[in-house]
Amino acid sequence: MSIFSCVRRLRAPCSQPSRNDGRRGIVIIALLAAALLPSPASAQATLSLADAQRIAVERSRQLAAQDAAIVASKEMAAAAGQLPDPVLKLGIDNLPIDGEDRYSLTRDFMTMRRIGVMQEFTRDDKRKLKVQRFDRETERAVTEKAVAVAALQKDTAIAWLERYYLERMRVVVAAQAAETNLEIEAAEGAYRAGRGTQVDLFTARASRIALDDRLSELDRRIRDARTALARWVGAAAEAPLAGKPDFTKVGLTSHTLDQEIERHPEIALLARQVAMAETEAQIAKANKQADWSLELAYQQRGPAFSNMVSVGVSIPLQLDQKNRQNRDLASKLALTERAKAQQEELVRAHIAEIRAMLNAWENGHERIARYERELVPLAQDRTQAALAAYRGAKGDLNSVLAARRNEIEVRTQTLQLEMDTARIWAQLNFLVPDGPHEMPADASATSKEAK
Repeated sequence: MSIFSCVRRLRAPCSQPSRNDGRRGIVIIALLAAALLPSPASAQATLSLADAQRIAVERSRQLAAQDAAIVASKEMAAAAGQLPDPVLKLGIDNLPIDGEDRYSLTRDFMTMRRIGVMQEFTRDDKRKLKVQRFDRETERAVTEKAVAVAALQKDTAIAWLERYYLERMRVVVAAQAAETNLEIEAAEGAYRAGRGTQVDLFTARASRIALDDRLSELDRRIRDARTALARWVGAAAEAPLAGKPDFTKVGLTSHTLDQEIERHPEIALLARQVAMAETEAQIAKANKQADWSLELAYQQRGPAFSNMVSVGVSIPLQLDQKNRQNRDLASKLALTERAKAQQEELVRAHIAEIRAMLNAWENGHERIARYERELVPLAQDRTQAALAAYRGAKGDLNSVLAARRNEIEVRTQTLQLEMDTARIWAQLNFLVPDGPHEMPADASATSKEAK
């Protein structure tokens, strides 16, 4: 049986209104809500907010990219701890180019065929600093993944909540549209009986058309909300939504915000950048001491002459440290100060932003309570009073329709306020990713191998 068949069976004759007509709205709302929900026999799997976020994390390619960045940094850290590759050197020394011995490799005693190896010995502290630098890079990549997870969970929550509240708004408007159908039938009966006017009939029909238009707009917004949710969860966006989460609590408070802000992934990311800049400065300072190279060569001469071995050491001469190494160090120190200043500025900005959101969230709950405690009951009472006056021939149909429009507005405003408050809750509650999100397993294995 369709929902409209159920509504028709509940209607009393228009010429003799039933005493139970005042309860029809509640019954119809219950029927509409039941029609929108799947029956137990054909119930589909519902999509909760936690499930949507889990699916979004599993489907995300951005997180896979962050995992690859973590692995890359770990591999670079392992490579940075090694000595540079040795250099194989081949050559011919003192080859004559004129005279009787020209281009001969054996007749002149000075001609030698040379093979050698050169190895640069990077100082141990420099290599450790380079490893540390890429370890900081890995930490930054892990933190960037946490930033991505937090943003993903927040965006998924907002999309889920948008669809949830739009569907609830549609239930309210659909219930009022069903009630307006009753008013149209009442106006038609009164007009045929000579107790009403065509104006009442046309007004009721216009009111129903306006509600149909509103339902059409809500249907479009619900489809858009499903599309937005499908971006994160794919085909699961078509499933019915489970009950709303408890958005009356968040993990942040104004009193402890200064300490808890360090857990914010974007703040932690700047802390990693400061650590990287400090390591770069330490490397620049270590570069003020030059690395040296050792070369060993074997030199073969003609059969009449002795073969030779050469050993050499190469040491760069840092003759202009004032304009080279010192300036490089000063540059890295300045970049460190820049990272620290950016971190401090972002902390201040986030604290101010979060305090404003906490204030809006608390105010939203205060207003929701006022709507539910005072405004919604008053709107319902106004509708019932207008209906009673109309049935007792003491009021007109316009008053009834105006009261119903007011009730719809109050109910939808309550839901809109809930949706706005829930959106702020999502932004606050998922500043920090929900659940552990460490480096990928292969990156951890690489880290152990490097050690």
